[in-house]
Amino acid sequence: MENEFSSMISGFSFAVPEKILTNFDMEKLVDTNDEWIRSRTGMQERHIADESTATSDLGTEAAKKALAKAGVKATDVDVIIFATATPDTPFPSTGCYVQRNIGAVNAAAFDISAACSGFLYGLSMADALIKGGGYKNILIIGGETLSKITDYTDRNTCVLFGDGAGAAVVQPSDGTRGIIHTLMKSDGRLVDLLNMPGGGSRIPASHESIDQRLHYIKMEGQEVFKHAVTAMGDAAVESLKKAGISSDELGLLIPHQANVRIMQATARRIKLPIEKVFMNVHKYGNTSAASIPIALTEAQEEGRLKEGDYCLLVSFGGGFTTGAVLFKM
Repeated sequence: MENEFSSMISGFSFAVPEKILTNFDMEKLVDTNDEWIRSRTGMQERHIADESTATSDLGTEAAKKALAKAGVKATDVDVIIFATATPDTPFPSTGCYVQRNIGAVNAAAFDISAACSGFLYGLSMADALIKGGGYKNILIIGGETLSKITDYTDRNTCVLFGDGAGAAVVQPSDGTRGIIHTLMKSDGRLVDLLNMPGGGSRIPASHESIDQRLHYIKMEGQEVFKHAVTAMGDAAVESLKKAGISSDELGLLIPHQANVRIMQATARRIKLPIEKVFMNVHKYGNTSAASIPIALTEAQEEGRLKEGDYCLLVSFGGGFTTGAVLFKM
């Protein structure tokens, strides 16, 4: 494969708020129960940011840790790509806030909006920037404070989401490891199945939009589940096929942590034993763009990522967006 290892992920880490909201806490907020939530999603708890914590705060903490692991100074960062559906402000970008916070004075910084697939979109862009030449240190951050746009009167959605941020440093490959294949797709025909209607130019903030609770996540759960199972399975199959890697050669699959049943279905689609699937949805819930970098970090900390292993990351999110990144440790 030509240019098999143009770029590599050289350091990654994450940050989550201290406060934890358990399923038993959820029982006090809405008509639900621990067994119902666990059996349908696999979730047991999620981390929730306090009123003073913004997405950039979590992103900054994750970024500092990732840079330290990669041995990269903030002043040597060329590009900051921040993937989020919950930016600090509509503008400037959350990436610019992180740039200020860490002192990355020489970087270009911007946000991307691809919902739960945002981090993998960012990795794809970083890989392309390094292949194009001229960039050596790219900081990718996936961060969310979804609790701030979650409707805690909606029993179907409020149990799903948590807050957190994950970051990774992408650099030119040393020739023995790195990113092999990336995939980005979307299907805009399905935008209405998972979105936040209010707050943009179509429905600006107003007394009416607030009264109608349009500034919270809206989701058609069954339809989203159905499309997610298909899209993540398709992305996994396509990525392995184009890279010429069989599922037998795969060391670990790290899917977006949205629902345990979706992750199990993705593994079945590529005939991968469930033992080779990393899942931590029970601890964090769905943290959207932060989901995969959090899982990636914990997989490494638990010794699940071994040198020389092939690892596949795959995601699905509102838009509908789909992403995949295959790399060798």
